Amino acid sequence: MNTGPVMHLVTKNERRGAVEAAPARGLGAGAPTTGSQPPAPVAGGGLRRRGAIEFAAVTKRFGAAAAAVDALDLRIPAGSYCCLLGPSGCGKTTTLRMLAGHEEPTEGDVILDGANVTGLPPARRGTAMMFQSYALFPHLSALDNAAFGLRMRGVSKAERHAHAREVLELVDMGAFANRLPAQLSGGQQQRVALARALVTNPSALLLDEPLSALDPFLRGRVRAELKRLNRELGITFVHVTHSQDEALALADLVVLMRAGRVEQQGTPEDLFDRPRTVFAARFMGGHNVVAGLGGPIAVRSDRTRLAPFGAPGALDAVVRAVEYTGTGFALTLSDADAGPDHLTALLDEAEYRARGVAPGDRVGLTWDSADARPLAAE
Repeated sequence: MNTGPVMHLVTKNERRGAVEAAPARGLGAGAPTTGSQPPAPVAGGGLRRRGAIEFAAVTKRFGAAAAAVDALDLRIPAGSYCCLLGPSGCGKTTTLRMLAGHEEPTEGDVILDGANVTGLPPARRGTAMMFQSYALFPHLSALDNAAFGLRMRGVSKAERHAHAREVLELVDMGAFANRLPAQLSGGQQQRVALARALVTNPSALLLDEPLSALDPFLRGRVRAELKRLNRELGITFVHVTHSQDEALALADLVVLMRAGRVEQQGTPEDLFDRPRTVFAARFMGGHNVVAGLGGPIAVRSDRTRLAPFGAPGALDAVVRAVEYTGTGFALTLSDADAGPDHLTALLDEAEYRARGVAPGDRVGLTWDSADARPLAAE
């Protein structure tokens, strides 16, 4: 059985055009994309952004335990790259699984492109999920792995192979179409898994810790590829991670979660430079959280300066460790009076050599008042 056209992958010439943003449809304005419609063109030769997502008062409970996700209200703009960030157990993966249809909300609704998809099975939602393990079939070639979703929809072999070859070219794996997974590197296997997710033309691509198994060099390359695909395809990417660096590098929207709720959301710059709570400042890293006159404050480590021990207005500290970072030195310190809470200061190489700081040294820490961010108390 042939179900007709399955997807339209943009050509290299089409991808050269900028992706134009389009307003998301209102609630109830239609059904989600299921893989049978090509991306809608817009004026200027770009693609219409798809994948506007809303979680409306969504709660998920497992038995009598505390809610894994608690009254989540969240909107993710169409075509954006959203990272769900937080420590283990914060609810980010459960949120992703509810969007994919692998978990049912206990309460609330999940909206995709204006349609309520809460009760729909995964195959009818217009989403595709790329799992952390890749889950490739070891006996199938890269081509057949990429085409598997179309095979399950009854698309003819010739047609599904043609579409799979297109998407393998999109992820730079066309030359490896006939190889088995065991004949591919980890990074290549990941690209095949990505191709399999994209071949059904989803409105939203869901990624569960996709970079965690890669070495740092390959991780950087794959990050750039994911961002390129998000930009060129015009669909929403929702990416679960516990890595602050990953979220800062990739996301248009970072959603920091804690105990099933949103702690803070915004652009990467918002979360890193303007944390609102003690938890946000500490989890995002790169900040010192200290007591201020009106409550806790956060000061970025790269804006924390050394002063003589006992200097007026300085925070007295003891150097605990010194690490070379390649572009300078990172000092780990503790408050000389308050105990072992770790503080950090970043010095360029010239300043470090001039000061000659070593573990055990007693120093002062200071900063400009404009760099102190007030925080909500825990």
